[in-house]
Amino acid sequence: MTPAEQVSVGCRVLAAHGNADLIWGHLSLRDPDGAGVWLKAAGYGMEEITPDRVVLIDRDGTRLDGDGRVHLEYPVHTEIMAARPDVGAVVHSHAESAVAFAATGLPLHPVGHEGTLFWPPDIARFTATGDLIRDRALGGAVAEAIGDRNALLLHRHGLVTTGPDVPTAVMTAIFLEKACRLQLQVAAAAGTYDHSDEAEALAKRARCYGPAQLESAWAYLVRRLPR
Repeated sequence: MTPAEQVSVGCRVLAAHGNADLIWGHLSLRDPDGAGVWLKAAGYGMEEITPDRVVLIDRDGTRLDGDGRVHLEYPVHTEIMAARPDVGAVVHSHAESAVAFAATGLPLHPVGHEGTLFWPPDIARFTATGDLIRDRALGGAVAEAIGDRNALLLHRHGLVTTGPDVPTAVMTAIFLEKACRLQLQVAAAAGTYDHSDEAEALAKRARCYGPAQLESAWAYLVRRLPR
């Protein structure tokens, strides 16, 4: 698939699994030839994204290819990719469970399998502002906050996930939304809750989410998309 096709499919998978928020939220993919970053166009819901609704931008947000508008928060993507050569794709969404969980201030514990991707140590957090990440300075601060991690909670805002490719970044966002949702549910029901200890969490991380499992899970998510 072309980069625009990959972003299109990834956006539609995100929308189908807890990461849609009207026309907001976005997914990006590093251009394989180094031309810039392919980014969901502004003004559309994730479920509406087709390859012609994906734009190529440079680090300053200048549109290099495509006809759509550029999201104001493009620096989330461009600054993380500038700081992280290992990152090929970035998700930023306003998943409701992630926003709600971040507001509790609680550590994100592995209540189920999904949480093992983010603990230990506790998930990275960005608390400097809950406002939009609208310039390179704020984008750089987000990149610094996520460091070499796979995910970040933007307090009062949403989530950011990274990966070497679209499937990994997208599935990480889906797993993070589910991990936040499960912990909120069990904490609301019982007050206290059980979760994996560090040794079990690290063992499960390797067993549950290896490359073969993720590849099969991604193929399943794509098959489920409306035709």
